[in-house]
Amino acid sequence: MGNGMHDQMWWQGTTGRNDTPLETPEILWARYRSYRRRQVAKLLHLVPRESVRELYGRARLWANERGIHDTQDPMASLASFAEHLLPLPPFEVWMADRARYPLSHIEDGAEDPRAASMTHPRRLEDRRFDYGGRKWVASLHVFRDGAAWRGFLRFREAGRTRRYHTANIFLEETARNVRERFREFDRGTLGAFLRSVLP
Repeated sequence: MGNGMHDQMWWQGTTGRNDTPLETPEILWARYRSYRRRQVAKLLHLVPRESVRELYGRARLWANERGIHDTQDPMASLASFAEHLLPLPPFEVWMADRARYPLSHIEDGAEDPRAASMTHPRRLEDRRFDYGGRKWVASLHVFRDGAAWRGFLRFREAGRTRRYHTANIFLEETARNVRERFREFDRGTLGAFLRSVLP
């Protein structure tokens, strides 16, 4: 379990006026570009070593025809060509898929420097429940902490904007394990955590 004071300090440093994590269009675009680069790296990793020279020859020809070949960085041409070959989704499709399958995207980008981290936790899942005669939403947020994954809960009353968040209450080997732990919580457990953070 994390230190509440420490959690509050970093959380305040990464939120906007309505306690919303700062995920600007620039950050989203950078994550999309990182996603594309990861797919390129995976493709090039699959290419047999004896075929790399031929693939690079095609890449150099392709890049020269478009005026983008960089003689100082020949691998850039190979990466651009590989990206051209892959049927990667446009930004809007990637965004929609990311919203629908957040866990897959969090896991896919786990090794990326822009991935879910202490300074940029990612919301993984929401659960609705009743407490004190009112409807609440509990949101699970996760981030990498070295080789482990940590998580905390953020609560919002339905129809209101104010949020209340816990300290880090999850510590697991994977983001998927954090989600499984969260799903084990019943309404009584969620209510207890909510009660602990209400003023």
